[in-house]
Amino acid sequence: MDRFEAMSILVATVETGSFSAAGRRLGMPLPTVSRKVADLEAHLGARLLVRSTRRLEITEAGAAYIEACRRILDQVNEAERAAAGEHNEPRGDLVVAAPVVFGRVYVLPIVNDFLMAYPEVKVRLVLSDHNLDLVTEHIDLAVRVGSMPDSNLVATRLGTTCRVVCGSPGYFNAHGTPRSLADLAKHACISFEALAQGPAWKFAQSAQRRTEKAVQVRPRLIVNTAEAAVDAAIAGVGLAHVLSYQAWPAYQAGQLKLVLREFDPDPVPVSLVYTAQRLLPLKSRLFLDEATPRLRKVLEKLTKKNPPALAKPDSSAGAYA
Repeated sequence: MDRFEAMSILVATVETGSFSAAGRRLGMPLPTVSRKVADLEAHLGARLLVRSTRRLEITEAGAAYIEACRRILDQVNEAERAAAGEHNEPRGDLVVAAPVVFGRVYVLPIVNDFLMAYPEVKVRLVLSDHNLDLVTEHIDLAVRVGSMPDSNLVATRLGTTCRVVCGSPGYFNAHGTPRSLADLAKHACISFEALAQGPAWKFAQSAQRRTEKAVQVRPRLIVNTAEAAVDAAIAGVGLAHVLSYQAWPAYQAGQLKLVLREFDPDPVPVSLVYTAQRLLPLKSRLFLDEATPRLRKVLEKLTKKNPPALAKPDSSAGAYA
């Protein structure tokens, strides 16, 4: 029995939650995965996993052994990277995930620079507004928007973002600029289903009271991506309620104005996360070092109530310059 292979299979089974998922991750038939784990248990003379039709549970003996396996595998991987020269020159594949707009606008330029700096690295940038599982999707690093639940992920805080109300200068010229939350009832709105807002948008009660207030709006258009909501707002269809980083490029270009900033809801954190179950390869550490300060600078700029714009915005009441 190849104990190193069996240990790798055992750890993959625990990380993915099932023999079948481990088989897909390792490119190995399900019966082989199950047999290798059973052979390891027979060699140790101890039950490591309790199998059921619904899920796997780790025994007390298995928990200690699996942690030892992880440490051993980490040490071997680190030794292999050192022997292959990765400590001097990063190489191999790096998979980075991010929300669609954030990834395209802010992460992709960092990836481009990273590829220019390290020619032996290949990057796969996965853009999705859903939180992908880092283990099952083989993702090395991911940008996450929102609070981080307790998990096995390590999070590097980048900053915060919040939802903002935006519309085109032409729309405001034709329909007026809302000055209060009650004014939203008079305006056509674009509902962004991915943020689970429905016909109600959430705001702070006031600049002084941070309690939340839900405001019913009149959606003329319902879309399921932030890009579509922003594009429709630029076209003058109505007001959109999107995350600040999603509206920022169009604001900079003078295509959108942001209003009702004094009612912005509480900001949500933005983090760069990775799994804690492995030592970070050099390519991942270098990408973290490159991306963290650049993304922090971007988010710091976006959280300002009066950020600079490339185009001079309209000075109508309720907008900001």
